[in-house]
Amino acid sequence: MSIDPPPDGFRGPVKRSITIAGHETSITLEPIFWRALEDAAKVRALPLSALVAEIDALRILADDPPNLASALRTWALSEAQDKGS
Repeated sequence: MSIDPPPDGFRGPVKRSITIAGHETSITLEPIFWRALEDAAKVRALPLSALVAEIDALRILADDPPNLASALRTWALSEAQDKGS
């Protein structure tokens, strides 16, 4: 069995500025994760910044909170896996 590259190929991270809880922060993610988050926000009828803020609030509650970019990647992958189930 062989594997294929992602549909858009392998692409490095992209930095974006986003406002969370009234302050601007920069987040660096690969384009495939940005698209996954944008799609999830659209399904929920939320602005991307609102979805990121919700994930950030959940992240902070963790016993050992990861950085925001890691939390966003983990959430997006989990969301994709749930859709595949």
